[in-house]
Amino acid sequence: MKKLEISVKNVHVPLLYEYDNSLPVGLFRIVFKVSGKVAEKIKGVARVVSNMLEDGTLSLPGAKFAKFLEIKAVELSVSAGFETFVIEFNSLKEHFGFALDKFDELLCEPNFSEECLKKVKFQTISEIKSLKTEFDYVAQNALNELLYTNGALSYPLIGDEKSVEKISLENVREFFEILDLKNAFIVVCGDIDLQKFTFEISKILENLPVGKKRELPVFRPSSKKQTKILKEKSEQAFIYFGAPYDVNKDERYKANVAMNVLGSSGFGTRLMESIRVKNGLAYSAYARANLNLSHNQISGYLQTKNENYSRAVKLVKKEFANFVENGISQKELENTKKFLLGSAPLQKETMFKRLKILQNEYYSGMEFGEFERNLQKIADLKLSEINDFISAHSEISDLSFASVCGENFV
Repeated sequence: MKKLEISVKNVHVPLLYEYDNSLPVGLFRIVFKVSGKVAEKIKGVARVVSNMLEDGTLSLPGAKFAKFLEIKAVELSVSAGFETFVIEFNSLKEHFGFALDKFDELLCEPNFSEECLKKVKFQTISEIKSLKTEFDYVAQNALNELLYTNGALSYPLIGDEKSVEKISLENVREFFEILDLKNAFIVVCGDIDLQKFTFEISKILENLPVGKKRELPVFRPSSKKQTKILKEKSEQAFIYFGAPYDVNKDERYKANVAMNVLGSSGFGTRLMESIRVKNGLAYSAYARANLNLSHNQISGYLQTKNENYSRAVKLVKKEFANFVENGISQKELENTKKFLLGSAPLQKETMFKRLKILQNEYYSGMEFGEFERNLQKIADLKLSEINDFISAHSEISDLSFASVCGENFV
């Protein structure tokens, strides 16, 4: 992948370019940093804006815009994450220019009409009502509230019914204005001759304001070891748990190895062996490291019968404590190396998978090739090194639990 620049309005916008002619397709993507949920002033507005952008332009609203794209087999996607906001399309090579033109129209006159907003708000509120009946969703949100009290991570991306109902066109336009040049980078990938489309790409970027470079805030989960139980009509206990994980960027490969042993890789992990194999309390149990620029944490989940709740929670706490105190064995390390190194080629088998790795390296502030370098570090990792890392991160034992249990749970 090449890191280039494209100059628009005296702003040098980074452009990542990967030529790949394995298929006659192309991808164009704009990633806006510090522009997802973290930049919201009203809950749920990032998600609402993303849905409105997928609803076409003022000239070609809704199904009309979608029909134009469908005829040329162009796929448009707009997504709001926590840290970023992304607009992209995939198309056949022969229709790449057409897709860029439609992208330009979308940014020039998005369908920010009262009719579109009313429709998107209705759909969003309906989705929220539906999600509130899903106990996994309820328990996971309850955990986030424990870990990130009153912060941007304490509520779901979709917002809540009251906040979404309050969103106005002014709120939509205000959020759209933060999608600016100084916080953007471009990704172009596929069987595309970039030089043929620099004018069209510049024209698209001309639609964006210059803006000001923003700093991404950093959030740390609570280490208070809190517990929250919500009672619903359920025969099962939906148990979510989490804790801080203060991992530096250059230690992420060690966290990958550690969590693979503890709970992220399914059968054979400590949690699965304890919860399912030895005690038969749940079909599955996992714990994963969520490592981001803005926040790092451990998160895990299991589902068991209401009467087994206390026993299951005790076992999770026991496994985490034992893991921190005693580390892993040489056999576990070797098995994990085989799994991670053996599965690595599958993570790069398609153009889009390779692109995901390269984009993540750039976004995380790493040099291209970090994926391969980390594989070598994993291969060279010694037992003493990984166990020193595990023992140094005792914060993962500061677990909070949020659960949905049955109405008669005591």
